[in-house]
Amino acid sequence: MTDLQASRRPSYRLMSANQSNYQFILWDNDGVLVDTEQWYFAATREALAELGVDLPMDTYQQIMIQGRSSWELALQAGVHPDRVQHGQERRDALYRAHLRTENLRIEGVLEVLAELAQHYQMAIVTTCKRRDFELIHRNPDLLQFMQFVLVREDYVESKPHPEPYLTALQKFSAAPQQALVIEDSERGLRAARAAGIDCAVVDYHFTRSHDFSAAQYRLHKLAQLPQLLVT
Repeated sequence: MTDLQASRRPSYRLMSANQSNYQFILWDNDGVLVDTEQWYFAATREALAELGVDLPMDTYQQIMIQGRSSWELALQAGVHPDRVQHGQERRDALYRAHLRTENLRIEGVLEVLAELAQHYQMAIVTTCKRRDFELIHRNPDLLQFMQFVLVREDYVESKPHPEPYLTALQKFSAAPQQALVIEDSERGLRAARAAGIDCAVVDYHFTRSHDFSAAQYRLHKLAQLPQLLVT
């Protein structure tokens, strides 16, 4: 483990939130509500490998944090744009195959949503494409607790830009201080803070190396969130 990784090891803190200020909870999807991040990486890495491009995990993590595209690596390697587009389509097919066959559930999520829905209005704000989101949630049990969902096609600028969360605030007619974002990635945390919204980060194995020092709350597991918010 490098010194940088050591400095970023989780230091979980569970503090009492001023729940009188929070009326809305904005949820990230991948890595928070469903276990999909590893499968997106696997599909992307395989599709790039078929083009002769290597995608190490640490490189992918940096691209993810910055909100960039892994396909920049293919273009930089001199792969023709038409082949890059074919590779992206291949990645999408591989990813959707994983979504159809892998267990994507995160234990305890349904129970947490059911409890919090009694006290807060909630929505999902995700960078996931609509087609993929619908495949992930083909069993809509988690969606029953949401007032609305924003997917990638619903805004122009993606996380870490604040637009996705600002769009959600607008739909709720809410002020930033009335909302709490639940995230698992540095990119999502930066988007929330750029929108002026408090953020609670949930530990997720895939993003454990990210810098979460700007988060208001750190949770070892999602089941701690009702303890934080509901008295």
